[in-house]
Amino acid sequence: MNSGTGNYWLKKNNRNFFVLLQHQLVVYCLQPVIFNLNEFAVRNFVLPLVFLFLLFTSPRCAKNTACTPKTAASEAPQIQGYATANNINAVAHSSGLYYEIIDPGTGAMPTINSNIAITYTGMLLNGTVFAQQTSPNNTQADPPWPLSALIEGWRIGIPLIKKGGRIKLIIPSSLAYGCTGKGAIPGNSILFFDITLVDVQ
Repeated sequence: MNSGTGNYWLKKNNRNFFVLLQHQLVVYCLQPVIFNLNEFAVRNFVLPLVFLFLLFTSPRCAKNTACTPKTAASEAPQIQGYATANNINAVAHSSGLYYEIIDPGTGAMPTINSNIAITYTGMLLNGTVFAQQTSPNNTQADPPWPLSALIEGWRIGIPLIKKGGRIKLIIPSSLAYGCTGKGAIPGNSILFFDITLVDVQ
């Protein structure tokens, strides 16, 4: 018996019946039964049961692990409540992003094709800090990041200020990491960022 996916030939009265079994447990449990049944029972009872088992087990597991994303509109009341509670004079962007420009800056304005150096703090709405950068990423070891490679909320929000500026962003989950989340960020998380744009290239 192969320990992985097995191909078993059942030989009875010089006729071959091919069964593709993908689960070793099924093979183990059915082996003593299959070889003691007649040809009619194998063809009309055992093989259909095996087929149905293989058909319905894995797909059901896949469905159960699927997540349901939230829309920006559905998260707007929570974002507005957070802004009010934290004295953020948030402006609603058409994308569903909320922002407050603390300092508009005076230098170059980034575009989607820019590389940016920033300092920032990222928080969940419960106050948990999941990321923080107090030194800008403008060294050889940590060069400026391409804006096009960052989350959509940053691609929308950071170009609202110029070099030297500072902005607060409240980003709906659909413009961040969606329903899957990432690392310490759970799925369907609204994110708050306080970002200073140090350099634009």
